[in-house]
Amino acid sequence: MPATPISWQAHAFEYTRDFFQRSVLFADILRRRGNQYLDHLRRGQPPVLTFDYEILLDGRHMDPPTNYYLAQIKDRRSPPGSHSADFEEKRHKALLQESPDASRRPFVIIDPRAGHGPGIGGSKRDSEIGMALDQGFPVYVILFNTWPVAGQTLDRVQQAMARFVEAVRDRHPQAGNPAIIGNCQAGWASALLGAVRPDITGPIVLNGAPLSYWAGVKGKNPMRYKGGLTGGVWQASLWGDLGNGMFDGAHLVAGFEDLNPANTIWDKHYYLWSRVDTEADRYLDFERWWGGFFMLTAEEIHFIVDQLFVGNRAQQGRLMMNAQPVDLMSLKGPIVVFASHGDNITPPQQALNWIPARWGSVEEVCRRGQTIVYMLHDTIGHLGIFVSAGVSRKEHREIIASIDLIGYLAPGLYEMIISDEDADGLRQVRFEPREMGDIMALDDGNEDEAAFMPADALSRFNDSAYRMLARPWVKAWVNEANAEALRQLHPLRISRYGLSDLNPWMAPLKQAARGVKAQRQPVSPDNPFLAMETLVSDAISRGLNLYRDFRDGILESWFFAVFDNPWVRAMSPDGYLESRATPTECRPQWLDRIDKGGFPEAVVRIMVLLAGDDCVTCRQNLTAYKSLADQDDRLKALEGGALREMIWRQSCIVTCDRGGARSSLTRMLPDKADRKKALAIAADLLIGTTSADVKMMKAHAAIADLLGCKPD
Repeated sequence: MPATPISWQAHAFEYTRDFFQRSVLFADILRRRGNQYLDHLRRGQPPVLTFDYEILLDGRHMDPPTNYYLAQIKDRRSPPGSHSADFEEKRHKALLQESPDASRRPFVIIDPRAGHGPGIGGSKRDSEIGMALDQGFPVYVILFNTWPVAGQTLDRVQQAMARFVEAVRDRHPQAGNPAIIGNCQAGWASALLGAVRPDITGPIVLNGAPLSYWAGVKGKNPMRYKGGLTGGVWQASLWGDLGNGMFDGAHLVAGFEDLNPANTIWDKHYYLWSRVDTEADRYLDFERWWGGFFMLTAEEIHFIVDQLFVGNRAQQGRLMMNAQPVDLMSLKGPIVVFASHGDNITPPQQALNWIPARWGSVEEVCRRGQTIVYMLHDTIGHLGIFVSAGVSRKEHREIIASIDLIGYLAPGLYEMIISDEDADGLRQVRFEPREMGDIMALDDGNEDEAAFMPADALSRFNDSAYRMLARPWVKAWVNEANAEALRQLHPLRISRYGLSDLNPWMAPLKQAARGVKAQRQPVSPDNPFLAMETLVSDAISRGLNLYRDFRDGILESWFFAVFDNPWVRAMSPDGYLESRATPTECRPQWLDRIDKGGFPEAVVRIMVLLAGDDCVTCRQNLTAYKSLADQDDRLKALEGGALREMIWRQSCIVTCDRGGARSSLTRMLPDKADRKKALAIAADLLIGTTSADVKMMKAHAAIADLLGCKPD
């Protein structure tokens, strides 16, 4: 039925009333956000954890001191405000008591210190912490205070983290080294910790963690150009000096928001305004974390920008910490990398390219006895990788459930694939062998990374010039009073306290919002003006996205025009530094024992040959490894670490001489009954009934033929 003038007037009146009511409620939510920001500051910006916790070690009382501390998560929710009154008192208490479950491998979860505060990995029940607790694992978190200790460096932070991990390991002496989960910035910090102290770290999970800072696809990953286009690390030095030795984390948050102006300026606010009756609590919960700005020392931010973001030294094997080289190939425990194609801060190339850059080939990964697993999400954004409840219920749940089983995989490179839920609500997990080319296929080639070498050289030159010519004048002007004034004048802070009850113009909003709620009349979904509103919003969002794409394209073209030309590249005559050769972990004497050993060695070698023959390994196959010791009295010694050590050694032999490893099985198993028994054990444990097992069944048949054991 065509609309009449009267109906249009009715629709217009209804929409206008709703527009006004939504605007009042939206403004009141911003007022509440400002008050929440101030309250969070008054309480010392405690972690946004939704779980109760106990402080075990406080880094401020260690030597050297840091602003980090270790806490144990309790398997219950925190009552509202439970950490407000006694938070400082609890921090100073060392509650090193007996763990309630010392038999399970503990998890240590580390949240990013990249402008925001800690606790986001446990801000919801369905989170990394929640998934680990649901499966019965002890959970610890490494948290941090707002202000770092004066003179704090990343070297000192690494020492503190190592002591925390040692404390967790000592509380669970029978459980093996702790599994580490590092989110974003904490991911690369966890990887560096594992490389420096492989003796105390177990499996390491890197969620959205960059370690290849120059990698990316042209036209898609503009954040990597910022360091070069702004002249490099000298700006970090300047802002550290303007902060009187402290770098304001609000600058990092502003950089994240600048990546997506449509979301920052319009989309997230329109989403709240259009759903103002239902979205307030969710919005305020997230803003408590997003609006909590944490500091770094000038030394810390200088190291991060100079050595990692601009210098890319971790990937090149040129990083130094505590006066010793840090080589990511020194990682011993299994590595799990979780990245997403929808992540514009840590795209898959930056999360994964360090693997082929350091190891070079899957054969070298195998020779060093390393197991690397990666998993890719199609759409989730950077924060969603470690914040989304949906991701936690699927990806993080399955990663945590598989963490001990991954150690039974033959050394190599795998992609972890998770199926959708079946009718019973269960998921199948499989590990598919991959080559380094599969990772590099995610990129458009790494030739463009050569342009980052002169950008790094220019960065060092600019920083030296700033320190020599400008720093003395800046430091002469700066004191704590004007440094704090500069922090308080940051736009992100003004947008919060400026719309709080500190602003007298906001006072009428509280009463107005109460009146609107009492008289609330939402617009009907079929109102034509509501449809026009949606069209206008979409047009604004698309316009801002168009601006972003144009801006990023110009910046990318400018970067390569400046740095990818022979004149500027002459500033770095060494060119792109290839990864240095690293001694293999395979011991020569192991190959001397290629035909040595008996029944246990032969069983494990057959299983390694089957799993490593480009065959997909399902998680239920790995679960079966736990029962290997029960299959025969001669296998009783193969439990836990002994089995993993045996898998490592046999994998090394198979990698170095696959043909010799196969043919020597006849000498290791001279008795035909033992041959049949070994083949039967391997088949029972590894081969199921799924289509993914077809290749493994063929490989098993080939080994059976070699051993002269035809199937019955």
